[in-house]
Amino acid sequence: MEHLYIRIWNRFLNTADHIRKGRWKEFTRQALMAVLVAGAGLTAMASESSKVEQAGAPAAAEEAGPTLHLDYGRGAACENPLGKFMYFVPLISPQPVSVATNPSNTQQARVISATRRINGNSLQVTCDFEFVGAGVYRHIIDHTQEILRHESELKAGGALEQQLGSINVEGSGKGTIEIEGTIANRVPVITEVRLRFNAHGHPSPVTIDLHDIKFQDGVFRNQNDMIARVNTLTFRRNPGAAKMEITVASVSRKDACNSRMQKLLGSIKGAAANLFIKPVAVEQAGFNAMLNFGQALALESPTFTFPRATNLKGDFAARS
Repeated sequence: MEHLYIRIWNRFLNTADHIRKGRWKEFTRQALMAVLVAGAGLTAMASESSKVEQAGAPAAAEEAGPTLHLDYGRGAACENPLGKFMYFVPLISPQPVSVATNPSNTQQARVISATRRINGNSLQVTCDFEFVGAGVYRHIIDHTQEILRHESELKAGGALEQQLGSINVEGSGKGTIEIEGTIANRVPVITEVRLRFNAHGHPSPVTIDLHDIKFQDGVFRNQNDMIARVNTLTFRRNPGAAKMEITVASVSRKDACNSRMQKLLGSIKGAAANLFIKPVAVEQAGFNAMLNFGQALALESPTFTFPRATNLKGDFAARS
């Protein structure tokens, strides 16, 4: 409660300062944000109070994951280890996930701006983010459970095709988080969050490894290894199961040479692949976390804490 009052009070202090200095556009923005923060906070408080009354006692807090610090390019820079920003990967994955990085990894992530457009009850927010530093950060997908479920099919000569092997971020890059929603009772309701990794003319540093799994010579093997460079990941609120949409910049064999011709062929394959890539099923908890992340950005929250990813192998949260 006290934290909410402080946030609202700080917003109105900002509006007063902008009035004195004649910055009317910024005054309007800060005043609107004060109303949105108040509306969101009071609605959340009312909801929480209702839950407590129904239960007769406060519910135990959910175990939390890492916390992202957000500065929107104002004040002291808030940089986060890249793994905090990419923590949504094990949250959305139906399969167990482990993390691998190079020993000298210095990759960091930062949200550097937030721009809002409100038209009636429609809300659009665009946040620029950047990855800085050197190294490779990998989320590796464990298919053991999936193989066991399809063991008889695989041993009979079948295949698990186009399985996601890993999601990788190499080096630095610039991207945007594009958020759409509505405003109901002064509270942003987020309907879509789109992560664009190739913003401002920079190529995406995010790739995914794909492969088929077959049973051969008495063992399960990965075959037809491919690599796709990811441009966007989209989480859109729709009826039915939670899904994520993907667009790619290129698709190529993992062992292909890095020639100009191979890059051109990879881009052509990527354009064709985007016509056929279907939305993939993701865990509901991870889907909800991404929409909540969008709401936090829409409200210019100074932090966002992910829920604990139960499919993450290892002690990532403790190390971060």
